[in-house]
Formats: sequence, C-alpha cells, structure tokens
Amino acid sequence: MTDAVTGAATDVVVFGETMAALRAHDPIRLGGTMGLSVAGAESNVAIGLARLGHRVSWTGLVGDDETGQLVLRTLRAEGVDVTNARVDGRGPTGLILFERRVGDLTRVIYHRAGSAASFLEPSDVLPALTPPPRTLHVTGITPALGPGPAAAVRAAVGAAAEAGAPVCLDVNHRARLWDRGTAAEVLRPLAASLSVVVASDDELELVAPASATTERDRVTALLDLGVGEVVVKRGADGASAHTAEQSVDVPARRVRVTDLVGAGDAFVAGYLSGRLDGLDLAGRLDRAVTTGAFAVASPGDWEGLPTRAELALLDTLPGSTLR
Repeated sequence: MTDAVTGAATDVVVFGETMAALRAHDPIRLGGTMGLSVAGAESNVAIGLARLGHRVSWTGLVGDDETGQLVLRTLRAEGVDVTNARVDGRGPTGLILFERRVGDLTRVIYHRAGSAASFLEPSDVLPALTPPPRTLHVTGITPALGPGPAAAVRAAVGAAAEAGAPVCLDVNHRARLWDRGTAAEVLRPLAASLSVVVASDDELELVAPASATTERDRVTALLDLGVGEVVVKRGADGASAHTAEQSVDVPARRVRVTDLVGAGDAFVAGYLSGRLDGLDLAGRLDRAVTTGAFAVASPGDWEGLPTRAELALLDTLPGSTLR
C-alpha cells in the first residue's frame, strides 16, 4: 500500500475493531459522569506509530452511527490513513466501558457482540496489502471476534508473508472473548508465517507448538519455525527479545502508574518503530519500554503516547519543568 499523498510505501498496516470507549470516574452502578473516546488494540498501535512519524493505515468496519464517525474522525486527526476503512450498517460500532475499581485495577466491560466489526472478512482487508506495506501488524483479538474476522487474519497473514512483507503478531489474549484452547488452535497455525511474535510470558504457549512446555522451549520452537524475533513482555519487570543469534533483556522505565490499559499496545508501537528505524534489538526494546511507560503514566489507551520529539522526556529529572 502507498500513501495517498506522498506515494511512499506504507510503513505499517493494521486492522481490527476500534470501539467507542466510555471511562467512568466513579463505580458504574452508582451512575455519574463518563468521558467518551475511542479504543482498540490495533488502532492504539496505529496512533502510537503515527505519532512517532510513521505512515500507518488502519482498516476496519464501524457502524453507521455517530460513534463510528468518532472512530474515523479520531484516527484521521491522529494522522492514521483510513482509506480502506468502511461504514457497515449490519451492526453498531462496538462499545467498551472502563471502570477504575480499586487503586490501579481497571475493570473492562465489552458490548461488541454483533458489532459492525464482527462482520469483517478477507475482502475488507486484502486491498490494504496491495502493494505490500513494510509491515503487517495483527493481534489475537481480531480472530476472536468471529469466523469472518478469523478468516481475514489468516488471509492477510498469508498474503503478506507470500509477498515478503514482515508480519507481527501480538498475541494479546482476551479471556472474555475466547478460551485459551480455542485461541491456541487458531494462532499456532499462523506461527510459520510470522516475522515477529509479541506476547506476555503467559501467552507464549498460545502461539508456540504444544510440545514446548517452558518459556525457553517456546522461544526456541518459534525461532525454529522461522519467526525472526520473539518478544516477551514482562510488565514492571521489563521485556526480553530473542533472535536466533542473541537474546536481550531490558528493565522497565520507572514512572508513576496512572493507567495500565493500553501499555502493551504502546510497547508494540515502540518496538515496531525501532524496527522500522533500523535500531538494533536493544534499541528496539528500549523504545518499546519507553512508549509503554508513557502509556502507564497517562490516562487513556493512547492519549498520552509520545511524539518522536518527546521520547527523551523520561530522561529528564523528576519534577522538572520544561521552559
């Protein structure tokens, strides 16, 4: 795919469901005010990459409603190409509610069954891969939405791999959408077509061969299948990245936690940004934990993500004022 304005190749193509997002300031059952925004793992990654100066395209279906227009307007405003996105009247735009329940524990409530995005199919996403982008990014959330979205993921991953475009999968397991056994049945067949796998340490088993029973075995098995990079997210304990030649560990950035939601998507955006910029493995991980730290230090899924010029802000002294 090429940028409609510059004619340059698109850096990253993503697709999936983006929902209207309501954030409650008090327990939902007590009523009160909510803030309205949008949220979705793939669009969070897209916004993160766009803020870092990359050319990104998001493909998806939104309902023929005002919240669908909000999704498209927000992505356009953030510099994400939505040329291949489409309004579909078969279902509404999905809805997600966030409730800060205790401390930094957030409870998430989905209203996405029968949403427009659940009707996604291969014909909706394949046009975005012509010509091939520099990277296709998918998550394990999209195939959990139904048979059509699952088929779209399989078709897009296969088409991108056949065209020589690197494919990144963030396992991103959502227990409320599908169980681990079903997720593994769908995700494991994709492994041989992937260039990058991103997973938390408890998600690796959902994409690695069933015969691998430890983290080390799972990493090795994925590399043996042809995956170029296996990245393990460890939250406050940092992250690891593995290739056939080396393994690198980096600590997490230390920031005051405000909101954990969206941190994994921010991490992926940073990692892919570093990869696109040609950084070495340690550099990619450093950018990933940096963008992840911006996410946890700011409210919202994507609102606090940094621009390229802001990446160094976390290196300033705590309490500093920039004048």
